[in-house]
Amino acid sequence: MRRAALRLCTLSKGLLAPSRGLTQGSQNPEERIFHINEVRAKLLEIVGVSTNWRDHVKAMEERKLLSSFLAESQKALPSRRMKDSYTEVLLPLGSQPELREKYLTVQNTVRFGRILEDLDSLGVLICYKHTKIHSAKMSPLSIVTALVDKIDMCKKSLSPEQDIKFSGHVSWVGKTSMEVKMQMFQLHDNEFFPVLSATFVMVARDSENKRPAFVNPLILESPEEEELFRQGELNKGRRVAFSSASLLKMAPTAEERTTIHDMFLSTLDPKTISFRSRVLPPNGVWMESSKLKSLDICHPQERNIFNRIFGGFLMRRAYELGWATACNFGGSRPFIVAVDDIMFQKPVEVGSLLFLSSQVCFTQENYIQVRVHSEVASLQDKEHMTTNVFHFTFMSEKEVPLVFPRTYGESMLYLDGQRHFSSMHSLETLK
Repeated sequence: MRRAALRLCTLSKGLLAPSRGLTQGSQNPEERIFHINEVRAKLLEIVGVSTNWRDHVKAMEERKLLSSFLAESQKALPSRRMKDSYTEVLLPLGSQPELREKYLTVQNTVRFGRILEDLDSLGVLICYKHTKIHSAKMSPLSIVTALVDKIDMCKKSLSPEQDIKFSGHVSWVGKTSMEVKMQMFQLHDNEFFPVLSATFVMVARDSENKRPAFVNPLILESPEEEELFRQGELNKGRRVAFSSASLLKMAPTAEERTTIHDMFLSTLDPKTISFRSRVLPPNGVWMESSKLKSLDICHPQERNIFNRIFGGFLMRRAYELGWATACNFGGSRPFIVAVDDIMFQKPVEVGSLLFLSSQVCFTQENYIQVRVHSEVASLQDKEHMTTNVFHFTFMSEKEVPLVFPRTYGESMLYLDGQRHFSSMHSLETLK
């Protein structure tokens, strides 16, 4: 199993983080390995915002002056190479034990929610390196996470006693958006082995974060880079197709309708001849009984460099509620397999009430597909707005019950969960 897992990640490693071929070039200070604690400090330096909440309005007003550095077209920007944005970050859990407390779980593994936070910060830093303007002390761009396209795991759990290294670079660009490929490695026998691969999509906006801004085009220097860029184009097309076929827009396919009808028939009480008399099959659980909810007050401590709530914080809170849901449902410790299709639909303002609702929507053998819905309401306005929908695939230590929908709405959640589950790449590797 381990050999298969390493083979999967090694195939990606050749494209995602060819540390020699991609980073060769001029040796400047930007190419050194960052400590994890330096990433946020570096972002604050690039954007030039205040670390004092009381001064945030003044700091954002000062950023308006940077608008003169924005390009009027993409052609006006210099092209960049993939290795120009290549970045490595070290999380020294083994060599600096004082960091472990923040990343430690009660099972003596690494908190994956913290890893999500680190990946989000790294993705933004990589994009700022790609769009760096040498004539400006601070960047006029506001770069934010638009989408977590895919995160695939190659290993069940991580040791909190060995160093971790992140690496990544821009792999595709549009006019105002960038795709970032990242990998995570953990030290074992003095060698870093791949344990995770991730694809994020970032968007660039103006200095006030109000309208789109152009980003530097990408130069492709090798067949491997051409393949990465082509994959980015395919990813974009796949996302468009997946969105167009959404169950919120289109009816289920004939095969999906048959699936739901068969599940419905299996829950009819054989003692009655009625569509309204429902009973659970053996080893079945009603979907509605798998829900968990949480509420957070969004304090200034969790704000990003643009004084909105940090996307990594939202992912961590959603993941931890999703993990608790899978644990409660399966009756044993679940392992994260994949994160899929997290769309950041609306920013979350500081001071908002964050409502998270988690639900098991699909199961198969040892696998649990969890959907977490995020919505916010201001302290003054009780109206709720959806900000994110998170999709997590977990693997339990033992086989889990089958989940059954009762209503048509739950049936659509089941089919949506099945679609996300079927799109996972790392299931057989981890099995």
